[in-house]
Amino acid sequence: MFDKTYLLPADALQRLLSSIPDTLITTERLKIEECYNRIISVDVVAPEDLPAFSRSTVDGYALNARDTFGAKDTSPAYITVRNEIMMGTSPDFEIKTGEAAKIPTGGMMPKGADAVLMLEHAQAVSDDMIEAMRSVAPGENVIQKGEDIQKGATVLASGRRLRPQDIGALAGIGITGIEVFKKPVVSIISTGDEIVPASSLLKLGQVRDINSFTLAGLISDNGGVPVKKGIFKDDYGTIKKAIEDSVKDSDMVLISGGTSAGTKDMTADIINDIAMSQGGAGVVFHGLSLKPGKPMIGGVVNNKPILGLPGHPAAVVVCFNLFIKPALERLGGFISNKIFIKTVAAKMAKNIASAAGREDHIRVYLEEKDGEFSAVPVLGKSGLITTLVKADGIVVIPQNKLGLDAGEDVTVRLF
Repeated sequence: MFDKTYLLPADALQRLLSSIPDTLITTERLKIEECYNRIISVDVVAPEDLPAFSRSTVDGYALNARDTFGAKDTSPAYITVRNEIMMGTSPDFEIKTGEAAKIPTGGMMPKGADAVLMLEHAQAVSDDMIEAMRSVAPGENVIQKGEDIQKGATVLASGRRLRPQDIGALAGIGITGIEVFKKPVVSIISTGDEIVPASSLLKLGQVRDINSFTLAGLISDNGGVPVKKGIFKDDYGTIKKAIEDSVKDSDMVLISGGTSAGTKDMTADIINDIAMSQGGAGVVFHGLSLKPGKPMIGGVVNNKPILGLPGHPAAVVVCFNLFIKPALERLGGFISNKIFIKTVAAKMAKNIASAAGREDHIRVYLEEKDGEFSAVPVLGKSGLITTLVKADGIVVIPQNKLGLDAGEDVTVRLF
């Protein structure tokens, strides 16, 4: 049964992820040009060598390296030029001792040649003879067959996010289609009697919807498909139906607002009620030792994560990075032992205090002077969207620290 205590974010995340089964993870096959930033679901084994033949990396002369040993400007080696290799052709001749063939960058190495002398290091003596002005070592200026990728080698492992260079590698070995994990569909439910669409003319007491737009962008940037369900009044039946409908057609549900201790904040009760009828762990945490983001709710209904987010925009972004992004990666099949967080080393520009036992996420902007960054706190309440607009990233104060001193080395997690 859920025990309401204020958990540290890491402990709350573990509770959430351990309650999500692997059954939601599904795959699809796509053309590689559709797979940028997608997560592959199978190990990719090379069906052929890359390159498929030994090739020159420079314009020059393909030859046997031993014919140049000892060559220098004052005592060159004389080599007979027998042929010229054209791009896209396979040489039908063999290089013998004392012979060379002119070759372009990327040209196929002829049999008998094991190195390439650069044009800059060769001097033409006649139409069919050059002076080698320096020696070359075996394999110099040559990419060997299979040196890049060997046939049968695992090129990419399942669970990897595909970058442009990864797609290029697939194309290089003739793979034009690949199995990837489907993007998780994430429903966004905005709640609050005071919330109105962004296009509305405001009346006193009303606030335009900010969070659904912020969340939709964050979800898209992190491999999910956002679906904005709309704005719903603080009514138990209305919100419950919106969540039930969203559970049917999405992999994750986000509820913005309705997580604090107010009389209308009923999100946790609704999650537990739906879990009783549809299955799932229900609420696994409610309340965090975190600022901003203390009233965050995490739950699971019908094996799908349901997250109740605070209404303040800054808290939404912090909670997204701590909980929604890892859940998206889990649902999207992403597996990595590496933590890909873009960071910058900086020094704190001002003293910042923090409460003991609480993890504080401080918004900062960066200033550069003499090649060194300063992290300047963006002061303001978490309900102010401009504190995010002005900020370049976040500095985390761990729960065991009482703050940061001016001049202290910090790591800024960039947005």
